[in-house]
Amino acid sequence: MDSFISTYGFLLVSMTFAAMLALSLYLPLMTGQLSLASPGFYALGGYIAAVLSTTVWKVDKGATYPLIALVIEMIIAAGASGLLAIVIGVPALRLRGIYLALATIAFVEVLRVLSLNLDVTGKAIGIFDIPQPFSTKFAYILISGPMLLFVMFFVYQLERSRVGRAFAALREDELAASAMGINPTNNKVLSFVMGAVLAGVVGAVSAHFLNTWNARQGTFDASILYLAFVIIGGSRTFVGPVMGGLLLTALPEVLRALASQPALPKFMAQFLTDGRLIIYGLLIVLSTIFFPQGLIVPELWQRRKRKERDS
Repeated sequence: MDSFISTYGFLLVSMTFAAMLALSLYLPLMTGQLSLASPGFYALGGYIAAVLSTTVWKVDKGATYPLIALVIEMIIAAGASGLLAIVIGVPALRLRGIYLALATIAFVEVLRVLSLNLDVTGKAIGIFDIPQPFSTKFAYILISGPMLLFVMFFVYQLERSRVGRAFAALREDELAASAMGINPTNNKVLSFVMGAVLAGVVGAVSAHFLNTWNARQGTFDASILYLAFVIIGGSRTFVGPVMGGLLLTALPEVLRALASQPALPKFMAQFLTDGRLIIYGLLIVLSTIFFPQGLIVPELWQRRKRKERDS
């Protein structure tokens, strides 16, 4: 068991972070808004935690970082991400479809360029030696695990609440929803802010988990990766993004295991090891063709309930 944890502990915690980041993209998607801004808020939360832990609440090298300081960083990251989401969300969410996606990609790129040029973010080098609240990487599951369960429960309740039904109405037909008295702007901004807050909090914890933080944490590649989690997992229920994040984060490790098989040709082993993004792209294309709503759809639960009633 100890060898399994030492080998795959980092991966297991990364899977929980990926599932939450997928949900941060799913939340604005509940209102029909294709926002790819999550990596920007994720990077912002990470920089807040990295700067505070290395300048404000410094500890001796090798000393355990206090958990209360990490919680404060998470709160500050949530507040900063939420405020920034309101500032950019009100004008940006008037756009729709591909135009909104382009606007949020531009936002991610602006934050990336700023982080590459500001002294406080360490410029291109980034911030290193971020203090650790835990002695092992797997111990972060004590934070990431309950966080994921709480977020899943929150989104589950949100989908069944009055607000969630308003989100669904906007996703299906914004004009009809507006005629029914649902305020499109307020609900879109609310979903956008919730996604931003979640991404910012995950970023704050991830900065400590990774021990270093730089501009590579918030890039266009990350936007496509989170989008793949949602598209392949399913965009009609919160279970889809969670499953997509968990499975696709574990995929590189599965590919590495396949590549280590001696009977596999060398070029194929190299492709499985280095072609992760290509394989993600192929999975997106195939899932769009054969599973247009993703692998997990609400109809699965409805069919299951129907079978239980019939039996």
